[in-house]
Amino acid sequence: MAPERDGSNTTTTATSRVLANQFAQPAWRIALWSVAYVTVLAVAVFGNLIVIWIILAHKRMRTVTNYFVLNLAFSDFSMAAFNTLINFIYAAHGDWYFGDVYCRFHNFFPVTAVFASIYSMAAIALDRYMAIIHPLKPRLSAKVTLGVIFCIWTLAVALAFPLCYFSTTRTLPGRTFCYVAWPRMVDDPFMYHIIVTVLVYVLPLAVMGITYTVIGVSLWGSEIPGDSSENYHAQLRAKRKVVKMMIIVVVTFALCWLPYHLYFIATGLDKRLIKWKYIQQIYLSVLWLAMSSTMYNPIIYCCLNSRFRAGFKQVFRCCPFIRMSSYDELELQSTRLRPCHQSSMCTLSRVDTSILSKSKSICSRGNRSKGNSEQNNKDIKPVNGL
Repeated sequence: MAPERDGSNTTTTATSRVLANQFAQPAWRIALWSVAYVTVLAVAVFGNLIVIWIILAHKRMRTVTNYFVLNLAFSDFSMAAFNTLINFIYAAHGDWYFGDVYCRFHNFFPVTAVFASIYSMAAIALDRYMAIIHPLKPRLSAKVTLGVIFCIWTLAVALAFPLCYFSTTRTLPGRTFCYVAWPRMVDDPFMYHIIVTVLVYVLPLAVMGITYTVIGVSLWGSEIPGDSSENYHAQLRAKRKVVKMMIIVVVTFALCWLPYHLYFIATGLDKRLIKWKYIQQIYLSVLWLAMSSTMYNPIIYCCLNSRFRAGFKQVFRCCPFIRMSSYDELELQSTRLRPCHQSSMCTLSRVDTSILSKSKSICSRGNRSKGNSEQNNKDIKPVNGL
């Protein structure tokens, strides 16, 4: 996304003479930026690959919500692998080394990946909304979920297609540029970025803000009258944990990409900023922050979700400071029942469950051997969650 603007601005002011790079940096500064960008690349690639493996390798993790998490991890992994380092090299050196074909892909894919990422988050928010606010309504099937993911990527490709179509390279004495040759170079880049900002930032964040506000009011602002069982409160806490985790994911994404969008809006409104002495350092900073959004989600999952944490422990169990407990080993196995402390009720270890009726209690079957089946008359139905 970024180099398209950077390249087009430079090319439009270039002449046939040998071009000097006005933003040339000392070697030590390039080294520091290289460490920063390589760190993002390494953490994002390996972290998201582990998330993808956890979901695909464990049947218990294949839920509606986790299919969208998988799509989010794939888009973050792809952008980190194919664009982060290339973005930095082009932004730092101002010279395009990667050919015309990759120039088109380089401008096209980031918009596609960001669109897929944020609309996967929006789909998760809507899925949580249906599971918590309307638990009796049918959930999405696996086929419908895959269809939604296919539609997300189709719309993403359609939105980013103009970048691929108009991208080109231009070789001048001493330097090569990769940029988007819009029909109207004065107005089109700014107008397109405004459209992208609305569609891949403002609109989905507004939808998620409203959705999670309604969910928050439901989970934290009210309780079912007369239902004070330990099982109910355990499930309520589990739902809150999932919602908190996804809110953190969304807020992190919003904060990482806000400076990036503000940068392009500011430089689009006042093109003199492009020639400012320190603009390259600001650009590298906002670009790093935006690219770093691809590495935070695996860390958030590991810290806030017991199943993903168990999966990460399984991957790194060979490390001397990582201990895989028996509970961690059970976390990723098939759904099981667990007895609650000081209660005849048992709790499903699924993070998101819903009390639907007072008949055919699953928990009563788990405690029938103890003679407590008459006290356990609530039906607990697992809902697809993390």
